[in-house]
Amino acid sequence: MSFDRAALAAAILRGERRALARAITLVESTRADHRRHAEELLESLLPETGRSVRIGISGVPGVGKSTFIEAFGQYVIDQGHKVAVLAIDPSSQRTGGSILGDKTRMEHLSRRPEAFIRPSPAGATLGGVARRTREAGLLCEAAGFDVVLVETVGVGQSETAVADMVDLFMLLLLPGGGDELQGIKKGIVELADLVIVNKADGDLVMAARLAVAEYQHALALLRPATGDWKTPVLSCSAVTGGGLDAVWAAIGRYRDSQGASGALAARRAEQSTSWLWSEIRETLVDAFRAQPDIRAVLPGLEERVRRGELPPTAAAVSLLDRFLGRGGALSP
Repeated sequence: MSFDRAALAAAILRGERRALARAITLVESTRADHRRHAEELLESLLPETGRSVRIGISGVPGVGKSTFIEAFGQYVIDQGHKVAVLAIDPSSQRTGGSILGDKTRMEHLSRRPEAFIRPSPAGATLGGVARRTREAGLLCEAAGFDVVLVETVGVGQSETAVADMVDLFMLLLLPGGGDELQGIKKGIVELADLVIVNKADGDLVMAARLAVAEYQHALALLRPATGDWKTPVLSCSAVTGGGLDAVWAAIGRYRDSQGASGALAARRAEQSTSWLWSEIRETLVDAFRAQPDIRAVLPGLEERVRRGELPPTAAAVSLLDRFLGRGGALSP
C-alpha cells in the first residue's frame, strides 16, 4: 500500500469515502510500516475529530440490531446528519475475516450518500469490538460523519468494551419482559445509558409496553450508568419506524445534559487514558508472543499446563522471566 499522508488526509477531510475506507484498512493493518503510517495520519487528523455523537449499540440475540441501525440511521440522516456505522462481526476461525458482513444486511442505508458502513472482524479482541474500532471512529469523524454508531458482536460480559469508547451506550431488548432480563448479564444492563425495546409492532405492541414498564422497574433498582442521568426505557419498531423520533430525542437530551455538566468531556478524557493502557497491554502481548525465545518454549509449556503437569502460574512466571531476561526459566 503506497502512502502519501498529506494527500490521504486531505481526501478524508473532503469526505471522500474511498479515502476513508483506505485509511481504515491502513489502521487495521498489523504491519509495522502500516502502523507507523496510521499513527502519523491519525495525529494529523486529530484536531478535526471529536465533534460527533458516538453511540454504542448492543443487544440480545434476535433483537434485530442491524434492522434497527438501518432504520435509525436513515431517520438520523433525514434530520440532516451524516452517519457512519462501524459494524463488528464475529471472525472466521479459518480465515480471520468477517463472517456475517453487516453491510449486506443494511441494503437501504448503504445506498445513502450520507452514510458510511464498515464491517470489521472482531478478531481475537474481547469486548465485542475490533482492536482498531476507536481509530476507525476518529477517521469517520474527520471525514465529516457527525453520528458514529458502533455495533458490537453480541451481548454479555465480554461485549462491554464498547461502552469505554462511546458517549452513549444503547442496549436493545425484545418485548419479553422480566423473564428476559433475568437472562441478561447484569453488568451490561448497568452500563446502558438508554434501553430500547425493539419490535414494538403488530401483535407485540402490548407486550412491548409491558416490557418497558418492567425494565423501568428493574433499572430503578440498579445504579445509573452515568451519575446524574436516569436511564430511559423506550419502545420502537425498526420495521414501521415508530418511536425512532423518541430515541433520537433521548440521545439529544443525554448529550445536552452531559455536555452542560462537563461529564461528557470528562468521560472522553477518561476513555482516552483507558485507550492508552489498552494499547500498551495489547502491544506488549504481541511483542511477548513474537519474541523468538518465547515462541521456542511456549507450545511445550502450554502442553504441560494442559496435561496438568505444571501450574499455570509457574508457567507464566517462567515465560515472563525468559521474556524479561531474568534467570530461572523452566525448560519446555
